[in-house]
Amino acid sequence: MWVSIVAGVLVCLEIIAIYFSWRAIQSARTPQGSVGWVVFLVSAPYLAVPIYLFLGHHKYAGYINTRRDNQDLRDEILKWSAANAPVETGNLPDTSVYEKLAQLPACRGNSMELLIDGKATFSALFAAIDAAQSYILIQYYIVKDDEIGRQLRDHLISAAKRGVTVRMLVDGVGSLKLPKSYLRQLTEGGVRIIDPKTVRGPKTRFQLNLRNHRKTVVIDGKTGFTGGVNVGDEYLGLDEKFGQWRDTHAKFRGPVVSQLQLIFVEDWYWATEENLIEDLAWETEHEEANMTALLIPTGPGDTMEGGSLMFYTAIAAAKKRIWIASPYFVPDEVILTALKHAALRGVEVKLLVPDVVDHKIPWLAAFAYFDEVIEAGCEIWRYNQGFMHQKVFLVDDTLAAVGTSNLDNRSFRLNFETMVLLFDAEAAASVETMLEADFSRAFRLTRSLEAQPHRIRIGAPVARLFSPLL
Repeated sequence: MWVSIVAGVLVCLEIIAIYFSWRAIQSARTPQGSVGWVVFLVSAPYLAVPIYLFLGHHKYAGYINTRRDNQDLRDEILKWSAANAPVETGNLPDTSVYEKLAQLPACRGNSMELLIDGKATFSALFAAIDAAQSYILIQYYIVKDDEIGRQLRDHLISAAKRGVTVRMLVDGVGSLKLPKSYLRQLTEGGVRIIDPKTVRGPKTRFQLNLRNHRKTVVIDGKTGFTGGVNVGDEYLGLDEKFGQWRDTHAKFRGPVVSQLQLIFVEDWYWATEENLIEDLAWETEHEEANMTALLIPTGPGDTMEGGSLMFYTAIAAAKKRIWIASPYFVPDEVILTALKHAALRGVEVKLLVPDVVDHKIPWLAAFAYFDEVIEAGCEIWRYNQGFMHQKVFLVDDTLAAVGTSNLDNRSFRLNFETMVLLFDAEAAASVETMLEADFSRAFRLTRSLEAQPHRIRIGAPVARLFSPLL
């Protein structure tokens, strides 16, 4: 009897595995991802079927992209884009491809202030929250109920009590451990925070692949923040495991803040079906710095591979150098080829990654790629003065980018991300100075994979097998 039951269960699992294999073939973003899932599902259905339920989703089914579907929002974009179009100049990179990827126009009249650690970030952020007069839009991937998390809570409640409208989004996976008491305190304090367990889209049990990795704050439609810093004490260097946490956030003013606001409106609409257009300010004054900027939002709701194409466009456009800082280096074949090709044609390709381990599997997988890019002439620099978590790139002397996208498959295809691109020599110079200081705190990797310790030699190629999911 038990033999028949077990046999029946295995047959059912195999049927389910075949069905999921077909779904993987139809929906996986890369052929490698499709093949990986099919082999795994068919060969080990008892293990692969439960894992696929958690990690096998590659798209937001029915995701509403309000830039396409909401005519009011489209009209709002067109209205201010003409007024803020950058002045034509031969000294700036071509913005056209990036604009098509973003479905947004590049705009002039912006300023950027780099915030080069958690202390600077939270100091600037709290000051902006305390100065808010009308509304605050705030969105984070990770919010923790620790010292800095409670400080954020108190600043938001204080703003709400003086009449500022505060709307807050958190990701259900990244903020999985955030207690209900934290949400309740914010709600009772007048903050409208959306419990991720009560809205459409991925919750905490299924579709764990699709995460909103954005970190956005908009104050009164005039001041905006984004970058790599989440809300947790480790971002202040208070975690002994990670040491001094190296990250980059940025404060923006000018029309690009309206783009940050626009993407928040899109995410809020997806979560609540509430359209905020009429409630927000869309007119922004031009800043004296007059930087040309563009926000590129990417994610599984895109019709094209926005994240990968953004990096590819930047790498392909580089004439002198491409510097990229990312905590994870798990590139797809397109980006791997672009990096090697850039180095082979004489571009200085420098990749800054952490030496300290954050997530073990992607950290190991990176070693499986290092030899290949080094052989082509790329430089790998390993930051070892604490953990490095920034997401930044620099192209030549005229393009710099700061945001939330890592150099990995997850940011390319699975997460919702934002990157602010600045087509400006002054912005590029400030990022150059920042990265030069980081390289001085790093060492250049010269040891091949075969010369690494046994655990890395064995672990790296195995971890690379999971690269479509990392």
